[in-house]
Amino acid sequence: MTTTTRHAHAADTRARILTAARELFTAQGYRATSLRDIAAAASVSHPGLLGHFASKDDLLAEVVAQFEDENGEVLSDLLAASEPGALIYSELAARNARTPGYLELFAALTGEASAPGHPAHERMRDRYARTHALTVDALQDAAYHGVIAPDRDLDAEATRHMAAWDGLQLLTQYLPHRVDIVDLLEERESLWSLPVGWRDPDDAQESREPAGPLPETFIISPLDVDPGYAVGRRRRAQIVADAMHLFSRSGYGDTSLRDIAEAVGVSKSTLLHHYPSKDALLRAVLAERDRSISERVDGADAARAADVLRGLHEGARVNALDEPGLIEVYAVLSCEAVPESHPAHAYFTERFSRAIDYFAELFRLAQEDGDLPSHRDPEHEAIWLIALWDGLQYQWLYDRGAVDVAAHLRAHLDDVLPEPRSTDEPSAGGVGVMGAA
Repeated sequence: MTTTTRHAHAADTRARILTAARELFTAQGYRATSLRDIAAAASVSHPGLLGHFASKDDLLAEVVAQFEDENGEVLSDLLAASEPGALIYSELAARNARTPGYLELFAALTGEASAPGHPAHERMRDRYARTHALTVDALQDAAYHGVIAPDRDLDAEATRHMAAWDGLQLLTQYLPHRVDIVDLLEERESLWSLPVGWRDPDDAQESREPAGPLPETFIISPLDVDPGYAVGRRRRAQIVADAMHLFSRSGYGDTSLRDIAEAVGVSKSTLLHHYPSKDALLRAVLAERDRSISERVDGADAARAADVLRGLHEGARVNALDEPGLIEVYAVLSCEAVPESHPAHAYFTERFSRAIDYFAELFRLAQEDGDLPSHRDPEHEAIWLIALWDGLQYQWLYDRGAVDVAAHLRAHLDDVLPEPRSTDEPSAGGVGVMGAA
């Protein structure tokens, strides 16, 4: 065999391995895929695979680089073909949706790689910084050409747009028939042309009496657990706390019951006495997270739907300060559970569906109350809010000093739910009403 033939054979083998890894990471998730799985799918031996890629981490880096290189080429082509100042995010999203495996892989990686020890953490962090810079440049060009209203903070808008896009990529994995990324991005691009807090001058400018009772929380009720003795309750609480920490650091798939038992300081048999399976423990972790979150999103004292929505940023602020572990475990597990075979997939599907229903009803009531402008669609606002919140939390996990989740949520809701203008306030000439500070 000549040197040229050997090189061609090696290149062909490497390409088969990459294709197999890309397909398996997409179908099963990074954590659930082994090198032996990839070797079998590529029709090479395990030692043969290791001759090309020393670890699964190296393979993941190559797969992500492939997607990024392809995306860079497409982005350049779109920019070259577009009109000056044109916003092309929805076109790029449409291309991503047509690329086999793209949405699945990046939806999974966004949360999974948020753990500092994940092999793709630095690569994804760099990707955020690079994408943010490109987005700001594009928005500045669009603003220069009059496509974006001059009062918009372009740096902040870029952060929120990227965050919501990430969140939408995750949501559509669970609710593909309810979440249309391209449609929602197109809608947001059109809204950028309006001043912050704009409402149609024909809209009623005074708030009305509340339209109806506020919806109950979307949080899934915690599991019914036999309270038992105090010692048992404390032990179960410790098991859940340590499992939550390990799941957020290493993911559900890479955390064993033995790992958790060692962290708690008990035997595996003692752990199984309290939680008979790893799936049961996972459900307990998710229930505990929802219990903690429900204490922070309680809008029982609010009189209006808009009051509940405008107060959400405070819960986000408290979560970041007091319970960062809740954000970490949610980010990792919600992305890890994208494959339907994951034991938490059904949980997140139901949770996202209920969350959209809950916030859509709040926005619908806010519109009836005169707080949500008539040009905004309650269901779309609900989906965007959830996607934005999740995406901001992912960005915060990659750079906690640069992203203020609460401030971005407040700025977004100030734009969506502008304070009504009093009847004696001078008209803005039909241009718009600025959002609350």
